[in-house]
Amino acid sequence: MTVAARDILILSRIAGVGSARLRGLIARFGSAAAVAGAHRASLCAVEGIEEKTAAAICAFFRSPAAEEAARFADDQVRRAERTGSALLPFWDEEYPPLLRNIYDPPPVLFVRGKLERADADAVAVVGTRRPSTYGLLMAERLAAALASAGLTVTSGLARGIDAAAHAACLRAGGRTVAVIGSGLDVMYPAEHRALADSIAARGAVLSELPFGSSPDAANFPRRNRIVSGMTLATLVVETAPAGGAMITAAQALEEGREVFAVPSAVSGARPSGTNRLIREGKAKLTECVEDILAEIAPRLSAAARPARARVPETLTLFEQSVLDALGEEPLHLDVLAARARLTPADALARLLALEFKGAVRQMPGKRFLRA
Repeated sequence: MTVAARDILILSRIAGVGSARLRGLIARFGSAAAVAGAHRASLCAVEGIEEKTAAAICAFFRSPAAEEAARFADDQVRRAERTGSALLPFWDEEYPPLLRNIYDPPPVLFVRGKLERADADAVAVVGTRRPSTYGLLMAERLAAALASAGLTVTSGLARGIDAAAHAACLRAGGRTVAVIGSGLDVMYPAEHRALADSIAARGAVLSELPFGSSPDAANFPRRNRIVSGMTLATLVVETAPAGGAMITAAQALEEGREVFAVPSAVSGARPSGTNRLIREGKAKLTECVEDILAEIAPRLSAAARPARARVPETLTLFEQSVLDALGEEPLHLDVLAARARLTPADALARLLALEFKGAVRQMPGKRFLRA
């Protein structure tokens, strides 16, 4: 079926016509013009359309609201053209196939960038906006490993875990998709504009909300159903028991998708939502990317590549001694130098060489950890 996104946008302005009824109307009549010319009895023959709603639809097309809806739709199309974005109707062959099968798929997606068939091999990586250093590290490691395995990493472009996952995927040369809770022209948070540009260049930024839509709080739980809905599995890296990532996990479970969770330290100062998911049997404990790939392998396409371990560059004896002294948590330069039995200056020289080789990462405050 060929459906113009403009028709969907017009019908979306009718009070009482949500996404399910809208899909039913398009499936039955094919266009907004055909719906406008339909008799009330024909409208009532559509599943979910009762007498009251049919009357509202007929009244809508006899009122100035119909002309206003047409202007709204035309404006949205123009904005998409100006920003190099696409409007992707539910019936389009490029619409994400996994998303099409959820309970409440968006009738139209606003897409900046490009969705590809390979994006069906996707894992959502989500978590708190206020992560610990450990949480950020695990998000980056797992997102990069998923990218290296040929999978698309999907997340919500929020601060914290989401942004770390997107950025790590890009650094690893992979594809990533960001689902936002505002219009494509209203970036939230604003400081992620450059990251969004990079994502659109190597993947896609998408929303179900029209251009100009504000990032209202109510948008984000609905945004989360798209994050989980267009992926094979959802990985929760770090979250509070009542965090937004727990909503994403619940939505994934409702759709019959796999859920994975990174365990948190039991001595942590904050309650752990990931530990609760694991304890309640709702998520599989995840320490490395192989834990995920082993479970979803039967559902991956033939094009998805197996995970590949990075071959480290040759290290000198001094570099190896410094690397051996590092652990999972960041260490200050002075502590590290003492452990490696080097002067701080010598330790720093080795650390910079290791950083160049991709073996360590430098954190703020002259702290270092394994990459």
